[in-house]
Amino acid sequence: MSEVTLVIEGMSCQHCVKSVKKAVDSIRGVTSSDVALGSAKVVFDESKTNRIEISKAVQDAGYKVKAE
Repeated sequence: MSEVTLVIEGMSCQHCVKSVKKAVDSIRGVTSSDVALGSAKVVFDESKTNRIEISKAVQDAGYKVKAE
């Protein structure tokens, strides 16, 4: 298992948190996520997904992932 913490811009309320969590949790290979305003800590199976796919799901939900 791998873990990544994303810094996310554009989140302003609990609805945003729920939207990001739903997007991240829907990815095949994600085993858990802890989403808060401005960030998401995601544990995933690296043989099924990767940081790029997780970031893309967040962006597709309407938020910007800040480059590390």
